[in-house]
Amino acid sequence: MSLNLIKLCVGCDSVEELEEWIAFRLQERQRNGEPAEQLHTTRMVPTKAPELTDGGSLYWVIKGNVQCRQRLLEVRPFTDAEGTSRCHLVLEPRVFRTVWQPRRAFQGWRYLKAEDAPADLGKREKAVMEMPSKLRQELAELGLL
Repeated sequence: MSLNLIKLCVGCDSVEELEEWIAFRLQERQRNGEPAEQLHTTRMVPTKAPELTDGGSLYWVIKGNVQCRQRLLEVRPFTDAEGTSRCHLVLEPRVFRTVWQPRRAFQGWRYLKAEDAPADLGKREKAVMEMPSKLRQELAELGLL
């Protein structure tokens, strides 16, 4: 059974902003002659990397709700210039929207078991995603999403 990570998506107010950021960073890497892959750097190195890369995903908390996920392709530990252990999480650039799941703020990342992860949106729920993100956020705060 695969294992997932969950992390706050700091600096993004919507899934659309996250998707724009991913596209921008991929273009930037290509312009710099680097491989067109999405990397997210973390300070802590997951010890359960084989389980994470065996079908696991990184679930993003945006504005207090898990709203989407990206597949985890690889965990690359490295040591930065100051001698601190860190890692790059290599993510599939495609974003999968999920059923919203409320989450309180936390630091860093946490493991997320598959049975605790929100489901991907089905066809019926995709109609909700056509609403403006601000309206979706207000409906979620009222417990209607």
